[in-house]
Amino acid sequence: MALIDTGATSSVVAPDVITRLGIFPTGSVKVNTPSCSGVLCNQYTAAIVLPNNIIIETTNLIEAPLQGQPIQCLLGRDILSQVVLIYNGYAEEVTFSI
Repeated sequence: MALIDTGATSSVVAPDVITRLGIFPTGSVKVNTPSCSGVLCNQYTAAIVLPNNIIIETTNLIEAPLQGQPIQCLLGRDILSQVVLIYNGYAEEVTFSI
């Protein structure tokens, strides 16, 4: 489950997702959240698979807790800038295309 966040510079995944994938960090980066700034987080190179089998490679994937949220991933502009995103609120649909 992911949340689309057009205000987020980078995409974020929860630590349990990283653990299940068994991938290793390529570096670290300081991030700002709504509640604090300068939080040091691991950064990863990975691919995100969107509906319609759209595969997006990213080197900006950040590991951070998404506490209190029913999501495992936050899709930021690093991913969204590579697709066409259509939100149809009336039909409650989101469509991705390249």
